[in-house]
Amino acid sequence: MHTGKNYTWKEVLLWTRFDLFRLFVISLIPTALYVFFKWNWLSLPWLPVALLGTAVAFVVGFKNNASYDRLWEARQIWGNILNASRSWGILVKDFVTDRMVQHPVPESELRQIHRILVDRHLGWVTALRFQLREPRIWEAIYKAHNQEYKNKWFRVEEHENKMEDELKNYLSEEECRQILSKSNKAAQIIGLQSAHLRRLLELGYIEDFRHMEMENLLRELYNFQGAAERIKNFPYPRQYATLNLWFIQLFVVLLPLGMLQEFNKMGEHYVWLTVPFSVLCGWVFTTMEKIGEASESPFEGSANDVPITAISRTIEIDLRELFDHRDVPPPLKPVNQILS
Repeated sequence: MHTGKNYTWKEVLLWTRFDLFRLFVISLIPTALYVFFKWNWLSLPWLPVALLGTAVAFVVGFKNNASYDRLWEARQIWGNILNASRSWGILVKDFVTDRMVQHPVPESELRQIHRILVDRHLGWVTALRFQLREPRIWEAIYKAHNQEYKNKWFRVEEHENKMEDELKNYLSEEECRQILSKSNKAAQIIGLQSAHLRRLLELGYIEDFRHMEMENLLRELYNFQGAAERIKNFPYPRQYATLNLWFIQLFVVLLPLGMLQEFNKMGEHYVWLTVPFSVLCGWVFTTMEKIGEASESPFEGSANDVPITAISRTIEIDLRELFDHRDVPPPLKPVNQILS
């Protein structure tokens, strides 16, 4: 997530410089042929080109609206995960007590139970964010221009570290071994939480009603995980994305052909204005398409994504401070105004 006021012109131009070069070549070739070789048949009436441009604008706008909806839904999901995590901390602290336990329980043992339940929840958050950062073939972050931007300006923790190393900070060795053998590791951690709650109920650490409330919260966490997985694993429909890209490519090729006649009416030498104006108009459309592409997968780890790593760190800080733990990590700070 970009935390600054705006992207700079330098960043945008570097991000789109290959498009600018291609647009320059596409507009220069027909203009040179039109001027030097008198290929007047290259020019097209402006009306059909303008009609095509109007249609392309609608298609690009539709994709960008849909991509923003996916991005905003992803942010809402992780906002819900943040709030549910705080609720989990309160329930663990106030619901898991020794009031109904038959034998006296040392305070240290009760704190250890709280610690396990909280750490396991942090393990679920960790496993979920690593799963959401796994690569998908349709994600834009793995294209050359996006990789170049990421490598230069910011880093993504989940792309550089391993899930198993992170989970060791929150789960026991036996639980780590058990979880890492599963395909959906985050879902299995919720299963461990539920089994632990059942044992605590049998031992008298939780009453029936409190147990039911905590299980309901685990079910809500499953719902949030499923919602995030739906966005991760179901891309913006490829038929729309493909046609959107083809329409833009067709438009930028025809754009200089439609401008040739228009600038030629102003005078023989003005026809060269076809090149800069074609580049400018084409750049607007191709950049809008890139913005939509960069927003359609909000968990891939790009500069415009939901900052799930930072949100996860906020969850850990809130829960550890709730239980007065000493090992409270610092909040993550933006790197070059990018918060991942």
